[in-house]
Amino acid sequence: MSKLSREKIHYLSKLIVNTLYKHDQVEFLDDPNEIRLVIVKAFDEEMKLYDQIDQKAREKIASQKRHIEEGSQEWEILYRKYYNEELSKLTKLSE
Repeated sequence: MSKLSREKIHYLSKLIVNTLYKHDQVEFLDDPNEIRLVIVKAFDEEMKLYDQIDQKAREKIASQKRHIEEGSQEWEILYRKYYNEELSKLTKLSE
């Protein structure tokens, strides 16, 4: 699974704030840097959720009766299946 680096998260947060700042219909009620830090925190929290889903999927594969080699086709299929199941549970909770 590909992760966003701190540099990419900071770059994206600056890009979002700058885009909003240029928009005539957006009024900042707080310091732009404070808003950017809230965006960074939101990215961090979202990444943590995906890390937890990844960990749960890996634990389910590891709990199989027989060893399944990571990187094998079977492992990849199971990983996608378990990852999507965990993601589905998360989205149902947020509805």
